[in-house]
Amino acid sequence: MNRRPFDPRLLRRVPATRRQLAVLGGLGVLTAILVVGQATALAALLATAADGRLDRVALVGFVVAVAGRAAVVWGQGVVAARTAATVKAALRADLLAAVGQRGPGWLAGQQTGRLATLAGRGLDALDAYFTGYLPQLVLSVTVPVAVLARLVFADWSSALIIAVTLPLIPVFGALLGWQAQAATERQWRRLARLGGHFLDMVAGLPTLRLFGRADAQVDVVRRMADGHRVATMRTLRIAFLSALVLELVATLSVALVAVPVGIRLLGGGLTLSTALLILLLTPEAYLPLRAAGSRFHASMEGLTALDEALSIETDVQGRAPSTTENDRKGPLSTPVPDGSTPVPDGPGEIRFESVTVAYDRTTALRDVTLTIRPGERIAVVGPSGAGKSTLLNLLLGFVTPTEGRITVDGVDLAAVDLDGWRRRVAWVPQRAHLFAASVADNVRLGAPEATPEAVDAALRAAALDEVVAALPDGVDTGLGERGYGLSSGQRQRIALARAFLRDADLILLDEPTARLDAASEAAVLDATRRLVAGRTALLVAHRPALLEAADRVLRVDDGRVTELTRPEPVA
Repeated sequence: MNRRPFDPRLLRRVPATRRQLAVLGGLGVLTAILVVGQATALAALLATAADGRLDRVALVGFVVAVAGRAAVVWGQGVVAARTAATVKAALRADLLAAVGQRGPGWLAGQQTGRLATLAGRGLDALDAYFTGYLPQLVLSVTVPVAVLARLVFADWSSALIIAVTLPLIPVFGALLGWQAQAATERQWRRLARLGGHFLDMVAGLPTLRLFGRADAQVDVVRRMADGHRVATMRTLRIAFLSALVLELVATLSVALVAVPVGIRLLGGGLTLSTALLILLLTPEAYLPLRAAGSRFHASMEGLTALDEALSIETDVQGRAPSTTENDRKGPLSTPVPDGSTPVPDGPGEIRFESVTVAYDRTTALRDVTLTIRPGERIAVVGPSGAGKSTLLNLLLGFVTPTEGRITVDGVDLAAVDLDGWRRRVAWVPQRAHLFAASVADNVRLGAPEATPEAVDAALRAAALDEVVAALPDGVDTGLGERGYGLSSGQRQRIALARAFLRDADLILLDEPTARLDAASEAAVLDATRRLVAGRTALLVAHRPALLEAADRVLRVDDGRVTELTRPEPVA
């Protein structure tokens, strides 16, 4: 981790900041000159006022210096804000370019959530660095030098005391800053890990709900958030302690100058104007260092994010996965409240009784009446958007009928315990969501207590045993986000292995062979036939090969369901 107050990589990554930082440095030099001029004019004005006179030249110089400092402070704020905006925009563009160039292979673990945290809150924290800490850092160089240069000619002994005590502030600041940086790094890591885990959890929320793991993940997020809170409080404690130490050191240093000056003034060793000049300039010498120290902690999160952003290179070519309409649409738009009626035992007969599902702008299903007998395998075909997935979402409890009802052995599905019902259901969607975890953890999602032997048996049933054996750590091999490291067909077979391990009464498959090549489709079809054998199954299908496993074929068109006399695919 970079520990320098300014990272030179920033100039190479964002060349546009060079001119803005040069302007900021020039304003710092001008500020130092105005500080010395203001103190000189005020000392002369007060000294003449003590004699009952008014030095008009000193008064005009003081007013001009005050106005000039106000204008320079405003200019520093404008330049610093523009620099922050330029840097944030450039780094965000680089992050997006890195994602686009490196492709999905780069998003290992929970990298997507970490990048989202970095591009959002992380880079936003740079505002405190550029508008608060960096201008004070410039002034902490220019102002003390100007003050010492002026005091050498006014009173060299006071200048010597200031020169000896000035380094104490950065020394103590550095000692405390190392502790603060370590604490901030821990805080940032916890925040990034929390963001990554939360994004992964939200992306797979339908899968977590189906397998009854949503509540467990809520507890995990709560523990991670509490860890981030503890790390934040530790960082704040260090910040408050450092501010106290820096203020104490600066106050004692000023006293070391002020006390001898007062004694010498009383003894006639100093003129009033010189004493006033020393007393006015001494606090100004320490003020930028104190301000930089206090604002350093507010900028630490931004500096940590800056270091991480600058560490990302964009020289690898690739292609990022696109977000399709099927990725964006989800089955959570109309949640069904949990009931309290126990789920009937056994497979049971499922009946749709005049079921209609209407949304704000469309009607997905219209007056559907359907009976699914135990052990029956039904294929559902129809054009995209006709309402096929809505049939599955009704049985998953993700959608509730606008009219009509669905019964299981005569019990209304809206009244049963949804968690208990979902434990009887296995779902294989078009794009199975795999989490950033090991192969074994992804397979046992719906059966956390499953033994390693049961996991191996499920993988063999899904024709994945040879694939898993070729992985570096076998079933313990960690996968990237959305199952990166496996092909599309292998990811689908992981979902089928989940279903085998769950050993459910009802199997729901939503086009499991969509977007697969011929070899992957054949492997998935073989596993699917083994999965649905002897079970009640509802299969949404477009390809003819999947229809061969069906006892009946239903067509859904414009929300209406009709039965076909023979299996035929519908494009």
